[in-house]
Amino acid sequence: MDGLNDRDRAVLALEARAWRTPGAKEAAIREQLGLAPVRYYQVLNGLLDREDALAHDPLLVNRLRRLREQRRGRR
Repeated sequence: MDGLNDRDRAVLALEARAWRTPGAKEAAIREQLGLAPVRYYQVLNGLLDREDALAHDPLLVNRLRRLREQRRGRR
């Protein structure tokens, strides 16, 4: 087992999806996970620092880590 719980896996799966319309992702976050978008992004950010999340989906986690570092570099 990878150490991730069901919610962690669902957050990563939701983040991996492509969103076609504005607001669709936020609606899915609320409906599918029962989280406010702010809480979702807190959980996601925490997952990016976990090695078990990296092992679960290395392409997604590495891509999101790169994006996070780019945003931090612009601040």
